[in-house]
Amino acid sequence: GAGGSATNDGGAGLAQALGARLLDGEGRELPPGGGPLARLARIDVSALDTRLRESAIVVAADVRNPLCGATGASLMYGAQKGADEPTAQRLDAALAHYAEIVRRDLGIDIANVPGAGAAGGLAAGLIAFCGATVRSGFEVVAEAAGLQQRLAGAAAVVTGEGRLDRQTGFGKTTAGVAEMAREAGKRVVAVVGSVADDEAVNAFDAVFAIVPRLASLEEAMARAAGLVEDRAEEAGRWLGSRPERG
Repeated sequence: GAGGSATNDGGAGLAQALGARLLDGEGRELPPGGGPLARLARIDVSALDTRLRESAIVVAADVRNPLCGATGASLMYGAQKGADEPTAQRLDAALAHYAEIVRRDLGIDIANVPGAGAAGGLAAGLIAFCGATVRSGFEVVAEAAGLQQRLAGAAAVVTGEGRLDRQTGFGKTTAGVAEMAREAGKRVVAVVGSVADDEAVNAFDAVFAIVPRLASLEEAMARAAGLVEDRAEEAGRWLGSRPERG
C-alpha cells in the first residue's frame, strides 16, 4: 500500500535499499532524498535481486496522481510535508529529471503513470525497479470488503474525510465511495472536518462539515467527537426528509 508518506523521492530511497546505485556525473552515489535526484546521471541495477522482477507486485495507491507536473507528487502534496512553493518546484524538476534517466537507462516511463505519484512517488520507484503495477487502493479494499454487494441492500451511503479538497478527486476513498454509490443509484452524503474546494462537494448529494461553524480548527479538533455526532445527526435528518432514489 502506498499512501501518506514523509518522503518525496520517487522511490529512489527504496531502490537504493534494494541494491540499485544512483550515480552522479562523477560516479558517486547520491545521498538520500528527492533534491539530490537533480544530479542523477546514471542508474546501475546490476546488484538488484532478480527475484523482484520474477514476483508479481501490486501497489495499492491511495491517489491517481502522476509523478511529475501540476498534479504530481511534489506540487500537489509537497506542502503537506513542509515544502514551500520554491522547494516544491525544485523537487518536481528533480523528479522529472529522475524519470527521464529511468526512461533512458531502464526503458520504463514513470513520469505520467496514474498513481505513480502516490506516497511521494514511492509507487513510481516500485514500477521502475520492481516491475510493479499500480491499482487504486480504494478499488482493492472495496473488492476485498464486497462493497458493491453491500451497496445493493443499502438505502443510502454515509462516508467521511478530514477535509474535502482538490486532492479528494484523485482517488481518495470518499470520492470512490461516492462514485460507486451513484452507480448503484444510492444517495450519498459526507460528514467531513472541513471543505476547502467547492468542486469536491459536487460528488455528493449533501456535505456536512464541522469547521465552518467554529472560530478555529483548534476548537474543532478539541470538540471533534461531539461535533461529528452532531453533523451525523443532521445528515440522518437530511436523508430521512428525502425519498430514496427509485
